[in-house]
Amino acid sequence: MAASCFAAMGIQRFYGRPVSWRIMIATECLSLAGVVFFMIGFEHMQLRMLSYTVGQGLPLVLSLHLLLSPPEGRVSPGARLSGIVILGIIGMLLVRTVGNLLGYDFSAVAGGQNHAVMVLGLLFLSMTLNFGFLLMAMDRLRGEVADLALLDDLTGVANRRHLLQRLSEECARSERSGEPFALLVIDLDGFKSINDTYGHAAGDECLRHFTLMAQTRLRPGDMLARTGGDEFCVVLPSSSLREGAVIARRVLEVCRQDAASCTGKDIPIAISIGVAEWDRGVGQFPDRLIAHADHALYAAKKNGKNDFAVCDPAPPLSPEPIGAAKSKRTFA
Repeated sequence: MAASCFAAMGIQRFYGRPVSWRIMIATECLSLAGVVFFMIGFEHMQLRMLSYTVGQGLPLVLSLHLLLSPPEGRVSPGARLSGIVILGIIGMLLVRTVGNLLGYDFSAVAGGQNHAVMVLGLLFLSMTLNFGFLLMAMDRLRGEVADLALLDDLTGVANRRHLLQRLSEECARSERSGEPFALLVIDLDGFKSINDTYGHAAGDECLRHFTLMAQTRLRPGDMLARTGGDEFCVVLPSSSLREGAVIARRVLEVCRQDAASCTGKDIPIAISIGVAEWDRGVGQFPDRLIAHADHALYAAKKNGKNDFAVCDPAPPLSPEPIGAAKSKRTFA
């Protein structure tokens, strides 16, 4: 009974749910009291086995829904195996209890084959349950390692590796469907002076603060990534260049409003943004799209910073002068 109770509390803790100490302790105490009473106070084997079954099975029943329907929605193989094993344990306990109530002797006193088979079955299921718990822990660890490989440890958003994976997927999807998507490249203005003046801890806090502000202006499905230092990118799926400019303006405005409200030792954050859109010339090469957005970012920096610029891939309507032939893109 104690093993079932600890297993149930471990499952609750594994999924981040509060442990029901009072329910568990009350269940075990009542079951133990029933076992002792029907063994010493009033000899009744069937009721004693019923009390034991309740003490061992009820905690597992209370935690079963977490294994078969976890909060994150995805049932891991280990959780599925553990849930099936728990159902098997509960089934065997019910068969034994119902059998005893109907007159079939499953007690150790009789020393019969029924009891031996039942005990061996429960032992096998208990070992299998431990194996299921081990698989659950390994699956959780594998997921955490995968998250660490794709997330920035300072801000918690996607890192450069995750960004390139997402851009490759979006480029391939756009090339198949012809539907464009937009990319924002964001750089914090004067970030080096913030580190030099206030220290790197203050700089890190500015990066985290900007991340929170930017996420409030993004849509569900948009991905914010930190590519290194004070540089960020935002992937805007199924978005045109105009829609990308609208998002860039929103992010820029929230940073301006936050900077305007800074007082005392608050550090104002200013940003520059470059906006680019996927086209057939980009194809399945994300670096080309990043380069287009970078050119727009440089134009925003050149225009005085704390602004955004848009990379327009359309060719000019009139022939360019020979001296301007080096630049084939215009910025707005």
